[in-house]
Amino acid sequence: MSQRTMMELGAGVVVGGAVLLAISPSSFSLSGLSMLAVLLLGVGPLLYKGLMHTIEFLASLSRSKKHNKIDGYNNQYDENKSAEDRNKDYANLVDSYYDLATEFYEWGWGTSFHFADRRKGETFQQSILRHEYFLAGRLGTKKGATLLDCGCGIGGPARNIARFTGANIKAVTINQFQVNRGNTLSIREGLRDQVELIQGDFMKLPFEDNSFDAVYAIESTCHAPDRTGVYSEIFRVLKPGGIFACYEWCLTDKYDGKNEHHRRIKKDIEVGDGLPDLVHTSVCTKALGDVGFDVLEARDAMQDGHLEGGEAWYVPLTPSWNPTKWPRFQFNAVMFKAMPLILRFFELVRLVPEGTVKTQVMLQAGGVGCAQGGETGAFTPAWLMVGRKPN
Repeated sequence: MSQRTMMELGAGVVVGGAVLLAISPSSFSLSGLSMLAVLLLGVGPLLYKGLMHTIEFLASLSRSKKHNKIDGYNNQYDENKSAEDRNKDYANLVDSYYDLATEFYEWGWGTSFHFADRRKGETFQQSILRHEYFLAGRLGTKKGATLLDCGCGIGGPARNIARFTGANIKAVTINQFQVNRGNTLSIREGLRDQVELIQGDFMKLPFEDNSFDAVYAIESTCHAPDRTGVYSEIFRVLKPGGIFACYEWCLTDKYDGKNEHHRRIKKDIEVGDGLPDLVHTSVCTKALGDVGFDVLEARDAMQDGHLEGGEAWYVPLTPSWNPTKWPRFQFNAVMFKAMPLILRFFELVRLVPEGTVKTQVMLQAGGVGCAQGGETGAFTPAWLMVGRKPN
């Protein structure tokens, strides 16, 4: 998905909601159909794609039974809970988070749930693909190889990398809703025979030893309660001589644990992104070596440069008053307060389930934390690590 304009999504939210109201059984009437016809004529073909995507998003939310989990999820981060508590309950924490967040992610960002810096002349979608292809290139695989995507979301990267490499990909996520959605999209895109999403916990992968030619993880193993645990499982299922490459979410050397603002950033990222605990780059690099990998590369891929005429990875999460800059427009002072009110109205008229507002507020806070982490340099979403399993 390319970054949609505010015109598309803004109209999509308003018109999509009106369409669902007009066609719902409780309000089906001639006046409802008339309103629907007028609205659709007013939107025009330029807004059609955003409108259809927003209707699908709202319809999915309206059927959702998951958003009543938000209070339980938020309780995981109250003052009485520690990182150790969350680590012990990581499976429930992460599963609940993606029950809450997945539909919002796909609607607002696309099917690839990760960041990318944006080079000169690139569209948003092109930057996402280039970031994925760069990691895939580190794997050194051939057509027909068997790869594992460890923490796959709804499989956007898996499908893109399958097309790019010709490999067959097993993709694991702990969340069953993501499995169902991802396999549906794979069928829609004609890739179901090449890409399969499987429900599983990457702390105890459901595969035999030495099963995969290569393994990758894109901004996912940050959800693990223990990096040594998840990397050792990856090491186990990887064939001797195979490569593991990943982008890790990490605190950097610029993070200052004595700085209150930095601590707030860390907390916002953890709460808004379903992380038991956010750790320093050194923790990840050491863990990779400790489980047996030969560490070939460990660096911040977001510091590669090439940004003249482009954008840093966090720019899409920074505020803008320009309505054509989405999702930046929703982070300005007015929209930041307005979006919960809009969704609250949708809750009241039962377009979306109760708990949607709290979910959106939680995700907004996570976005702000990531943006501030990027601006201060205290956080990176792309600590690139490449390791080889010895023969």
